[in-house]
Amino acid sequence: MCARHSRYMTRWKDKFLLATVAILSLISNAHGQVTVTIDHNPTGTGNFNFTKVPTPVKDDAGARAKWLLLVGEFDPNGGGFNALTDGILPTRQDQPAANFFSSAGSFGGRFRLDLGKVLEIAQVNSYSWHPSTRGPQVYLLYASEGADPKFNPEPKGYIDPTTAGWKLLAIVDTREKYGRMGGQYGVSVTATNGILGKYRYLLFDTVATETEDDWGNTFYSEIDVIENVPK
Repeated sequence: MCARHSRYMTRWKDKFLLATVAILSLISNAHGQVTVTIDHNPTGTGNFNFTKVPTPVKDDAGARAKWLLLVGEFDPNGGGFNALTDGILPTRQDQPAANFFSSAGSFGGRFRLDLGKVLEIAQVNSYSWHPSTRGPQVYLLYASEGADPKFNPEPKGYIDPTTAGWKLLAIVDTREKYGRMGGQYGVSVTATNGILGKYRYLLFDTVATETEDDWGNTFYSEIDVIENVPK
């Protein structure tokens, strides 16, 4: 095993350990209040229509947010954060420029959204599409209103966000539900009462879907933050 791959494996295992600790923390804090709904189209179409997960929308709160990469690197072949917010979806299953993904050989990444002000959030929805190992989604989702005295708006490196004023909302791993890797995935994070909470910041801590080679970073096609608007 080469030195670079060895370091990659070590960092991935460290991050997996953090995720395991976070899972236990989440369970102890009434995880049942948050629901993670996963849907899968084995092939998919450019419409991203799912049975159990909403179709992506263009004018959501995430499209107006400021996005910041905290850990990892953009893959130069991807579309960067713009791919997540422009409302333009991939038209085929292997379209790098229409997706956001971390650089090849990395263990994932961490990025933050600043919504500009505290909003009442109803849903956080994420979408991905790839014919192989870049299709599934694996990430931890944190949130904060930014009022905690310990709040760190940029928890970089291996800082556990829950020690820096962030709340763990959900752990997403679509690999557990579907044995096959490829296809189109939709994930919707919601709450049993319809409101996830009032937050200004969201933090995504993504993990590579596999470590057998350098191609395990998910092709994220869109991320929607749906604000609750009183009727």
